[in-house]
Amino acid sequence: MKSTSLYLLTFSFIFSLAFSQSVLARGVYQQPDDFISQAFNAPTPKAKVFWIDDEAQDVIEEILSHRFKKMRLRYWQQESETVWILEEIGKESPITVAIHIKDQAIAQTKVLVYRESRGDEVRHDFFTDQFKSAKLKDDLKLNQHIDGITGATLSVRALTKLSRIALWLDAHITKS
Repeated sequence: MKSTSLYLLTFSFIFSLAFSQSVLARGVYQQPDDFISQAFNAPTPKAKVFWIDDEAQDVIEEILSHRFKKMRLRYWQQESETVWILEEIGKESPITVAIHIKDQAIAQTKVLVYRESRGDEVRHDFFTDQFKSAKLKDDLKLNQHIDGITGATLSVRALTKLSRIALWLDAHITKS
């Protein structure tokens, strides 16, 4: 009887610890409007719409390595700066990321909503600061290396892909 109680207590403790770890990784870290107004250091401008044409569809799908089903994306622009709020699946759930681009280089990257059970280290400044000043090369790769995080490989890939897409989209609208 005593060993059964000890077994159940141990099992309950381990289960609650494992469950609490998976819940801890999830969170809403900033609202889009707050990020946008902070990026522009002004009230949030009116959103614009980027319609996904065939070229954009091809480029986005090449970067993502899977189908992209949206017809349009919202973005915010102020002079030579744009902000993109994009989502990509990490392992199983979407990660919502805001990317501020100024003069065709990343000024700031911020994880707004993280829905995965692990890998949320990508939300911290020590990771997202790696994207600052990154530009897009002709081969659709970033011009600087992004260090990975053990246990967060898919989240790192998601943020890197979204950064590449945001840079391409910014270049696409500013050349028009």
